[in-house]
Amino acid sequence: MGFADKLANWYFTKKALPYWCILLLDVAILYFSFLFSFVQFRDTQTLVREFIPLSFNALIYSFFYIIGFRLYNTYSGIFRYSSFVDLQRIGYAMTFGTVIAYVLHYTFASYDIFSHLRGREIAFAAILATILMWTLRMLVKTIYDVSFANVKAVRTYIYGVKNGGVGIAKHIRNEKPTRFQLKGFISDDSDSRDYILMGVKVYKLNETLVDKMKEQGIQAIIISPFRLRAFRSNPTFQNQLINAGIKIYMTQEEKEWKDDDLQSTQVKEISIEDLLPRDEIQVDMESVGKLLKGNCIMVTGSAGSIGSEMVRQIAVYNPSKLVLIDQAETPQHDIRLMMSKEWPEIEAEIIVCSICEQEHMEYLFSKYRPQYVFHAAAYKHVPMMEDNPSESVTNNILGTKIIADLSVKYGVRKFVMISTDKAVNPTNVMGCSKRICEIYVQSLNKQLESNPATSKEHCQFVTTRFGNVLGSNGSVIPLFKEQIKNGGPITVTDPNIIRYFMLIPEACKLVLEAGTKGHGGEIFVFDMGEPVKIADLAQRMIMLSGMKDIKIEYTGLRPGEKLYEEVLNEEESTKPSFHEKIRIATVREYDYQEANNAIEQLLTVCKEYDNMKTVKAMKEIVPEYKSNNSVYSVLDNPDWGG
Repeated sequence: MGFADKLANWYFTKKALPYWCILLLDVAILYFSFLFSFVQFRDTQTLVREFIPLSFNALIYSFFYIIGFRLYNTYSGIFRYSSFVDLQRIGYAMTFGTVIAYVLHYTFASYDIFSHLRGREIAFAAILATILMWTLRMLVKTIYDVSFANVKAVRTYIYGVKNGGVGIAKHIRNEKPTRFQLKGFISDDSDSRDYILMGVKVYKLNETLVDKMKEQGIQAIIISPFRLRAFRSNPTFQNQLINAGIKIYMTQEEKEWKDDDLQSTQVKEISIEDLLPRDEIQVDMESVGKLLKGNCIMVTGSAGSIGSEMVRQIAVYNPSKLVLIDQAETPQHDIRLMMSKEWPEIEAEIIVCSICEQEHMEYLFSKYRPQYVFHAAAYKHVPMMEDNPSESVTNNILGTKIIADLSVKYGVRKFVMISTDKAVNPTNVMGCSKRICEIYVQSLNKQLESNPATSKEHCQFVTTRFGNVLGSNGSVIPLFKEQIKNGGPITVTDPNIIRYFMLIPEACKLVLEAGTKGHGGEIFVFDMGEPVKIADLAQRMIMLSGMKDIKIEYTGLRPGEKLYEEVLNEEESTKPSFHEKIRIATVREYDYQEANNAIEQLLTVCKEYDNMKTVKAMKEIVPEYKSNNSVYSVLDNPDWGG
């Protein structure tokens, strides 16, 4: 901080310039306004002759103005931050003092002490003093803003000229201390022309705009909530800003924006998740909530990225009980703390156990009798499951089978299984294990529907499929952030690898809607939007970080990894559902007895812990499973003899 900054901050703080100093200054303005008013309506000689009694009269009136200053909290703010509200308070205080002065003047006019100032002189003095007090405060504020407050403020454009853009402009101008200095607006309307808004120019969005921003020394851009979608769909503009070193800021999403509550507006630097191209997903959560309210809900994998968000969204609708199961102790403890803090009124059973423990799971189902089961528990990391196929089969397949069978036995209304796009044309153990889970629950649902004893009322099994979710445990974005923080390099498996991404809350909302509205037997596929090239994602994160010399290293595809994920098998088609972002996959259906027998054989084989035999048994159930970049690729050779 320079000498001028220190001087200004010292002089204009409450500590250095206490209330009584400002009060004396205002009283001096009042006093001289009375003298000046007297001279305007009389003459200088009369002022000299009556100076002492006139001064005494003016000071008496000033006392009542001081009372007005106190009543209307005139000195509650800081001098350099004076606002319209502060000027309003001065006006009220001056009106109060003037009324009292008039009452005294006309009531006690016969007394010599109140006879020196006439009514019109009092009124003129009050108006003059008010104007001078206003002028002084605005002058101090202007000098401070121009000379000091804007020295460190970031020169900023706002993208958006309507409700959101104007609201942001008002907010940043009222911020204390000043962080952003408004230098212009950006409009992408095709018929927009240059005009002035709130004292600054409005610029049309075109290919030369960023060059113009650089010439003007613009350091940041704030995106209006109503233009965020357009900004996300314009990667060229994004890249131009990032390459120019112009920081990008945003406020709330459009659905969260409240123009009448600008004080709560938070301007934050944009993250890579905010820039990914995606459309906002609208879900009818009210109808979902009606189905969940008052019911006992079981969530497996409750401590995971998806499971924990499912718990948050379900808890909003006041279930009668939550039975939350996960084998990760510390994350489950975090869920316990979250429930006790945010939803203490909901009875929550936080249970640490594996879904593969048949006896324990039987006990939990018999005790709590859940109406809905959301099954999110699974091993998900592709390289880990390539090295541990027996564990993948045990946890993912056996665990799912146990939960599904108990759901039938104990009268669960609906069982919702969370699957993955890696189950389509699987190239790895994890994806194949999830496809076998899909096969089992779908065939079980079909078996129940075809059985006369259970066809009318039975547990409905619904499967939901989607791709990667942003920010989940072990996903690329947290990994890249950590690598950038450590100075690099960023490791990407292949320059051409692409992935689909979705926000965790959005994915969970779709799961809840698909699960509660499905009729059983469906495999719901989510519209994941546009795929993202991971190398481009890494490069953009480097540019956003502002760090230099961070390199990208290509390490080669990991065992079982695809260049791109599919949502549907080539032989599959889809049909529409109740939601435009959710479609129903038409897949090959399996007979329950055949599927169950094959899975039982697989579970027997996996207990031998022979990886090749285990994977071979998996491939027999899912013929489209072709290993990629894996030791199990030899199993796809028809001549392989084991």
